[in-house]
Amino acid sequence: MRVAITATGRYMPERSIPNRYFYEDLGLETNEEWILSRTGITERRIADVANGEGTARMSANAARQCLDRAGLTPDDLDGILVATITGDLHFPATACIVQAELGASKAFAWDVSAACSGYVFSLAQATAMIRAGMARRIMVIGAETMSSILDYTDRNTCIIFGDGAGATLVEATEDDRGGEILDFCMHTDGNGVESLHMPAGGALRPPSHETIDERLHFIKQDGRTVFKHAVTRISEVILQLLAKNGLEADDVDVVVPHQANIRIIEACWKRLKIPKERVIVTVDRWANTTAATIPTTLDYALEQGRIQPGANVVFATFGAGFTWGSTLLKW
Repeated sequence: MRVAITATGRYMPERSIPNRYFYEDLGLETNEEWILSRTGITERRIADVANGEGTARMSANAARQCLDRAGLTPDDLDGILVATITGDLHFPATACIVQAELGASKAFAWDVSAACSGYVFSLAQATAMIRAGMARRIMVIGAETMSSILDYTDRNTCIIFGDGAGATLVEATEDDRGGEILDFCMHTDGNGVESLHMPAGGALRPPSHETIDERLHFIKQDGRTVFKHAVTRISEVILQLLAKNGLEADDVDVVVPHQANIRIIEACWKRLKIPKERVIVTVDRWANTTAATIPTTLDYALEQGRIQPGANVVFATFGAGFTWGSTLLKW
């Protein structure tokens, strides 16, 4: 069965935060050159959570745009998967809120938690379900309100992340629309948990005065370890995916990578010897939106005409867990 991404959509909050906010308004020991050289980021979008603009609303907005472009209604959906680590509630799933907000009365809905790899893992799940005949049309969304779990006294993490949502319509097709999903490679190494995590807020360390006082409800990251593993694993998983499908790096027309930071992206394309003009970069304008980076960057690439018919397209990601994976599509 041919399974393809047939439409895309994205939603970015209106509020834009430039780099100067961190050193002029917050007084952190950093500057424009330090942030740009280490991340490539010039600005990021921040959700207006005080007025209800959270992960669910951003997801629903992205999904509506996707459905409009596909000429479909919410009731045409069999399922909704939302990849996120910043759901509106601890439970139920943010996807349930999205289902209600869209009015997708026929759709099942649940969340997938795999941090920056969440979208690729969700896409694999949707593809497998459609191939198995369990569904025909699934909305796969990557969305995050990362600003809700950032420690704005920690310059090493708070400058990196942003908020946003990207949606993709995944469906069984009998024609050559969109990007046919051909293959996946996915991996996990749980030994990396301590290098990138949020220490408290789960069942093991629920919220308390102690956890709040110790600022344990924010992202903690060992940047050097994450950088090293990200470059190695992303490069390896792309090569693994290509080898499985009888392709070389030169056969790749477009790479849509996880937008962790510009150094990781540059190191990967240099290691793989893929020309940088084939790699789509949006980290400069939206920062690292975790599970949302690949679907929003894909939407941007299509909008800019960067993906042409016949193109071999590769998604690649690495995130907390550690988790990493890649996807091969033929557009």
